[in-house]
Amino acid sequence: MNSIVCVGIGLTGGVLSGLMGVGGGIVLIPLMIAFLKMTQHQAQGTSLAVITLSLFSMLAYYKKGYVNISAAVFIGIGFAAGGILGAHFAALIPSEILKKCFAVLMIIVGLKIIIFK
Repeated sequence: MNSIVCVGIGLTGGVLSGLMGVGGGIVLIPLMIAFLKMTQHQAQGTSLAVITLSLFSMLAYYKKGYVNISAAVFIGIGFAAGGILGAHFAALIPSEILKKCFAVLMIIVGLKIIIFK
């Protein structure tokens, strides 16, 4: 593992996360697979570990009044439960199939953003 590459990936994900609210799935996972040669499972698990540090960028938004705490709490409850279920099922799927599913999801989300307002 190259710590300079890891910091670069983190910086890229952090800037895009703070700027546009993306980072883990959209930026970090593909970068970890490409530059750190992680499997899809390793990249997803590592990305989830990094998400905990997004607290710092959230605080910057909170100070400006841009965080709906009640929505965040309820979404967080669902996110935690869904994350446990998703991690369990992801462990049962071969890495190559999981990678393709992830790519399809990114294409669908991208097209939705481009086509629909």
